[in-house]
Amino acid sequence: MTENVYEGMYIFDPGRFARDSANIADRIGKMIEEVGGNVLVSRLWEERRLAYPIKGNRKGTYWLTYFRVDSDKLTKLNRQCDISDDILRHLFIKIDERIAETVVSHAEGGSAVADAKSADTKSTDAKSNNGTGDKVEDKAGGDEAQPVGAAAEAKSADSPPGDES
Repeated sequence: MTENVYEGMYIFDPGRFARDSANIADRIGKMIEEVGGNVLVSRLWEERRLAYPIKGNRKGTYWLTYFRVDSDKLTKLNRQCDISDDILRHLFIKIDERIAETVVSHAEGGSAVADAKSADTKSTDAKSNNGTGDKVEDKAGGDEAQPVGAAAEAKSADSPPGDES
């Protein structure tokens, strides 16, 4: 069958994860490898309050993985996650091959996304300069950009109180 890239989001029991975080995280990778897949990225997402209690837990530790596995083996991995006492909930999402590399590099903190963002920031900075070196902010619904920072302070110092022009 075809190997696809999947995103796996797991919610762990926070008490068990706090006691044995390294072992619980390693079990995810081992489960994926047992079904013939390979882990691309595996990392802690965050601990947060759940919308409703799951198995008596009001909080959950979220773990994010990206992995490559045969699509027909995903059922076996799903079953292993259902059986595990450490995993409160899990979800697998197939990642489109056209964006898989970008998504995985972003999860790793890769440079492809950082390079694109820095190029985008440079072009935005060039557009947002009003000629005085001060950045300007475009207010929603307004026709004209409003000065931000030192230019705004200078404008407010020149105008009398209560005058908003």
